[in-house]
Amino acid sequence: MANVDAAFGFRPVGKVGSGVNNGGTTLYTIVDNYATSIFKGDHVMSSGGYVIAGTASGATNLGVFNGCFYIDPTSKKPTWSNYYSQVNVTASGSISGSTNIDAYIYDDPYYLFEAQSYGTIAKTSIGRNADTVLGTSSTVNGLSVTEIEADSGSATNVGTGAALQFKIIGITKDPENDDASAANANWHVQFNEHLKFSSTGITGA
Repeated sequence: MANVDAAFGFRPVGKVGSGVNNGGTTLYTIVDNYATSIFKGDHVMSSGGYVIAGTASGATNLGVFNGCFYIDPTSKKPTWSNYYSQVNVTASGSISGSTNIDAYIYDDPYYLFEAQSYGTIAKTSIGRNADTVLGTSSTVNGLSVTEIEADSGSATNVGTGAALQFKIIGITKDPENDDASAANANWHVQFNEHLKFSSTGITGA
């Protein structure tokens, strides 16, 4: 049966080992007037102490974006949004205290996320790693359309190479998207490349 082709980015569905999942996020910041939009469900990275949009193969992954809070430069009101858009957030220091945008990130490296595959991923690829495929997300609902890369026999897609962003844990239980023989199945994944898995900056006693 064909799977429903409706990408949604990365949706948290649990923790490794059935650990307690409270849906918690950590507060980070996006620098004001950052030039790239970020949508709910997008994976994000870190640069210079700020949240930046994730790329298709970037290794400095921080987590998954769950919305942002800022002072609207027009209405001067505190505003919550599913997505960050440089077009909409242009305070540029004109409002006191608005130089940064609060970003809420699912940053626990042991979160499990559900994501749709760009093509077909075989069940034999469970335990392997995959990079992401970026798309054009909608400002109507603010949701991501990022997907995970499909099988191609190449280490640059789904493979055993360590330098790939996500590890494939298993297939969804959703009957509308659980056909591994067809494109666009939903898979459970965990970060493989994550800042909190790195020992960079840690020194000995």
